[in-house]
Amino acid sequence: MRTTRRHILKAGALGSSLSLADYLRLAAADGRVDSGRSAIFVFLGGGPSHQDTFDMKPAAPQEYRGQFRPMQTTVPGIEVCEHLPRIARSMDRYAVVRGISHSLADHGLGTRYVMTGNLPTPVVDYPMLGSVVSKEMPSPAELPSFVSIDRPVEGPGYLGAEYGPLSTGEKPRFGQPFRVRGITLDGAMSVERYQSRRALLSDIDVAFDDFESLDASVRGLDRFSEQAYRMISSSKARAAFDLSREPEKEIDRFGRHEFGQSLMLATRLVEAGVRFVTVLLEGWDTHQDNFVQLGRDLLPQLDQSLSAMLSRLDAQGRLSETAVMVNGEFGRTPKVNNKAGRDHWARAMFALLAGAEIRGGQVVGSTDARAQGPENDGFSPDDLAATFLKNIGIDPSKEYLANVGRPITLIRNGTPINAVFS
Repeated sequence: MRTTRRHILKAGALGSSLSLADYLRLAAADGRVDSGRSAIFVFLGGGPSHQDTFDMKPAAPQEYRGQFRPMQTTVPGIEVCEHLPRIARSMDRYAVVRGISHSLADHGLGTRYVMTGNLPTPVVDYPMLGSVVSKEMPSPAELPSFVSIDRPVEGPGYLGAEYGPLSTGEKPRFGQPFRVRGITLDGAMSVERYQSRRALLSDIDVAFDDFESLDASVRGLDRFSEQAYRMISSSKARAAFDLSREPEKEIDRFGRHEFGQSLMLATRLVEAGVRFVTVLLEGWDTHQDNFVQLGRDLLPQLDQSLSAMLSRLDAQGRLSETAVMVNGEFGRTPKVNNKAGRDHWARAMFALLAGAEIRGGQVVGSTDARAQGPENDGFSPDDLAATFLKNIGIDPSKEYLANVGRPITLIRNGTPINAVFS
């Protein structure tokens, strides 16, 4: 359990004789018990083909099974695509969830569904999972709690802008100084110069001393300003975002491409103390040339960089404290179209889970012989989100007060998939 500033202040008010039991009761009364874990959500934007990756159907007719061959992993009975050899060799770290199903075969709606774990509705603006973690499990003061590498995929919803992600504004590129929303981290602006500019705003800051009473949107703007200042002035924060500190061998291991550099940055941020990082690997909307795009670029990059990230976290002893989830917004049509592509298909998709309490080396759930839909009842994006939150250490049935006049359950209709846990 990670001690927050608020808890320390409360403890100080009660005196120095506070016992561990007293502290635990205090934390529970505050509504938060921090698991100390972090999380990385790798979002495969566009909708990855489940039957060409982790749910292959080699016995199906050619027009369904496609062009790729299955590869046996190190776990007997589990096969993955031939273009995922590194993942195949470390299958004991992953749990594959098959038979996830929903009905929103639209990129925007499907993304909102899996990012929040709640079916989109015009009545309630649900927060994405990273915003929930940002509220429940804040990072150290000099670091943002929630970072979205490149751009925010969804918003903080009813939690308010203060719990939205710090979006970097671009992906890191090999050999180029990295920027975070216009803040250059290559030394172009010295700390002293930045501090002098910030001092000019001190009179305005005084007007907003009562931070907790401000409108949520104003608090959100103020929070980004504070984060930007802390990132520039804190050597720890600057170091976390500085990929030039990585040795050449490690850069090669992750890959000298945007996705490899993004997962390397995600790893460094978790190592520094950031609690939730979203990484985007886009391009999975393969309506044509599905097998060329997957075999040439997407699958090799995913295989290389994801394997490197889990290996590094494991070697550092951090994988047991880092929940990892990999999925897109839906799957692809079971039958290949006349452009050698696959179209949108929400009735079947997959997810990879790893880290924290996940028991690797297993497949949970299944689809029918042609990957058209789940066998039995399958799982929903709500179930997947509830599982991810549970693995992070947050109760998905917790209720929040929101601006709709009633309590709202974090994941209203989801139940954790308990079979994936140790």
